[in-house]
Amino acid sequence: MDTRVTGLLVHDGRVLVLDQDTDGPRRWSLPGGRVEEGETLDDALMREMREETGIDVEVERLLYVCDHIVPDKGVHVVHMTFEVHRVGGTLGDIAASIDTRPIRGAEFVKTAELRQLGFSERFVELVEDGFPGAGSYMGPKSAIGL
Repeated sequence: MDTRVTGLLVHDGRVLVLDQDTDGPRRWSLPGGRVEEGETLDDALMREMREETGIDVEVERLLYVCDHIVPDKGVHVVHMTFEVHRVGGTLGDIAASIDTRPIRGAEFVKTAELRQLGFSERFVELVEDGFPGAGSYMGPKSAIGL
């Protein structure tokens, strides 16, 4: 089982997203990645956000925990998504060749534009509503619309 962390950074009604291929049909995603051996969740997320976007963050509240299971491939990933707050860095100062899937860019997009980038209506509603029930186990990844 793998553990992955992602960060939701919302600033002035805009959400920070990555232009990077995903496991599914979307090409845009929230920044984040795998927690390395011996790394805390906070440290992993701060590292991933810096590597993938150039932005330094503080980790705030846990938004949700969900599972992504692909039984025929023997895959079980636990996803933990946190709200983060920007404390520095430069957007676009992306570390080269860190990810196995190249990052084409990172940008802030209006919450309503997430739909056009392949995010589901359910996910957009959760973002707009401030993640009611934050900190809870949401079940499969599909329950949050991802």
